[in-house]
Amino acid sequence: MAESYRNHGHKLSAAGAMITLGIIFGDIGTSPIYVMNAIVSSHTISRDLVIGGLSCIIWTLFIITTFKYVYLALNADNKGEGGIFALYALVRRYKVKWLIYPAIIGCAALIADGFITPPISIASAIEGLKILNPDIPTVPIVLAILVVLFVFQQFGTKVVGAIFGPVMLIWFTMIGILGAKEIILNPTVFEAFNPKFAIHLLVAYPGGFWLLGAVFLCTTGGEALYSDLGHCGKQNIRVSWAFVIFTLLLCYFGQSAHLLRMYEGQHWPETQSTFYSIMPEWFLPIGITIATFAAIIASQALITGCFTLVNEAMKLRLWPNMKVIYPTAHQGQIYIPGINWFLFFGCIGVVLLFKHSSNMEAAYGLAITINMLMTTALLTYLMYTQRRPHIITWGLSQLFLTIEGAFFVSNLLKFANGGWFTVLIAAILFFGMWVFYQARQLRKKHIDFVEIKDYIAPLKELMQDDSIPKEANNLVYLSMANDKSHIDSNIIYSIFRKRPKRADIYWFVHVDITNEPFGASYAVEAVVPRRVFFVRLAFGFKVDHKVNLMFNKIVEDMVKNGEVDELSHYPSLRKYNMPADFKFIILNTRVAIDDALSPFEQFIVKGYRFIKSISLSTAEDFGLELTNVEEETVPIRIAASSNIDLQRVK
Repeated sequence: MAESYRNHGHKLSAAGAMITLGIIFGDIGTSPIYVMNAIVSSHTISRDLVIGGLSCIIWTLFIITTFKYVYLALNADNKGEGGIFALYALVRRYKVKWLIYPAIIGCAALIADGFITPPISIASAIEGLKILNPDIPTVPIVLAILVVLFVFQQFGTKVVGAIFGPVMLIWFTMIGILGAKEIILNPTVFEAFNPKFAIHLLVAYPGGFWLLGAVFLCTTGGEALYSDLGHCGKQNIRVSWAFVIFTLLLCYFGQSAHLLRMYEGQHWPETQSTFYSIMPEWFLPIGITIATFAAIIASQALITGCFTLVNEAMKLRLWPNMKVIYPTAHQGQIYIPGINWFLFFGCIGVVLLFKHSSNMEAAYGLAITINMLMTTALLTYLMYTQRRPHIITWGLSQLFLTIEGAFFVSNLLKFANGGWFTVLIAAILFFGMWVFYQARQLRKKHIDFVEIKDYIAPLKELMQDDSIPKEANNLVYLSMANDKSHIDSNIIYSIFRKRPKRADIYWFVHVDITNEPFGASYAVEAVVPRRVFFVRLAFGFKVDHKVNLMFNKIVEDMVKNGEVDELSHYPSLRKYNMPADFKFIILNTRVAIDDALSPFEQFIVKGYRFIKSISLSTAEDFGLELTNVEEETVPIRIAASSNIDLQRVK
């Protein structure tokens, strides 16, 4: 039933397209509020500047947003899921180590962009009020809207999409009509379709190349569009995009026509808005209100994209465990309180630090260009593995890398004026993810596995040893070993050495997170019939971690098949048909105290300990019943023992 619901949610429909407008296109849809203004700000309005900038916008939307994201990237979905981690999940099966770095760099950059998108979108819209009242304080209004926006996240994006979809339909219709009325008065702007005007701006116009940093703002919503694929489905996105790009181009053409008709030869001040200048004076209050709602939706697109990315990163073991809430049964509807409030305080900090949208523009775009370059790297490798003609793969990769590389270089000019902020946030996030990944690789590399057959006889004798108090009827260990022939050495340490643990039945459960977003399955192998079992549990990286629930279902199935006894092994309880008890043992590894660690290993271990201390516990992450869980710390050796020359003396 859940599967059919997901498929239904992705079918092309009017309702699906409406929800898509509300969830997917908020960020890119509000770019006309500030993009053209950023291009002409502090410049003298000229035909070379306006038509050249417009031509750059047109071809950026065609090549990067439409071709790369709406066509190529949406085809690179992982069972209906999008985003840089879904893309990474498609290529990681090839065991190429460097592929992990574009994934975590891209994730860090997109989350850092989440700090700046809500403030600049909302501030740009609210500052339209200054046209009506130059003395109105806009910062408190922006802060109040941000509070409401982030509080609202807990209700889920289905609710948001249902409410915001009609608003975005009104928004896109409005900007299309406003642009069209200006185009009628000056249709010569259509010559901007000729790319020679874009090339002329970049090559011949003084400082023209650096204007790409402003042009780039027209496509910043592309990555969030790809990340939110799982919320709406590619068909709804593509059909909706045809309408969205049409109205966006109308608005950009209209602003350009208005600038050339009314202001050619004049110096454009930073405080004036090209977007609000095309509105009739009587319409300004209505236009500002609709723009404000659209800006809130722009923020929503980025926030839901961040939730999706972090959730996938956790399932792929690239992010520390955090609490995930599923507000509705609809696919992709998740809420991560930790990320929500992390972004909230970051956005508040941005508003207080930069205050005005013109100042925020300097910090906007640099981090997201890095994200786009990382997506291009993974997309190129995926196309290479799909056996496409090398000339096509090479040509597309060079096209995207050239354009996005130019955007990246032009955005470097923003670094000193505010770009440092998002780059700093991205660097901190990348550093934390890198430490987490390196620590897990270090632990995985040095976890010892032993032959389970060597311990079958001791296990059988331990079960019969009445001198050792019984730990539980059923003792369950989460195992890193993925076959019944081997077992983690630290599990053996826990059973026999730390404190001998006698049980009637031992379960070794290995959990696999697959490259598929959905689906759950299990396999059971008897190491000792009716006494020792190895369970392999596999589920998709989007499936909620409910190991306790899944394990109970596995035991029920085995009881029905007569493979295991469900009654207690205590005679006094068995007499009354009392069910057997279960106890989960979670082993937390700790580096052996006598390990001679290198400085790098010491740094990674300490960093990992800090990250784990502030993350969700393993028991909560796997959905275990806390009353049946015991955590133990066992030593792990990741380096040679310290070499001490110790001699005995009389």
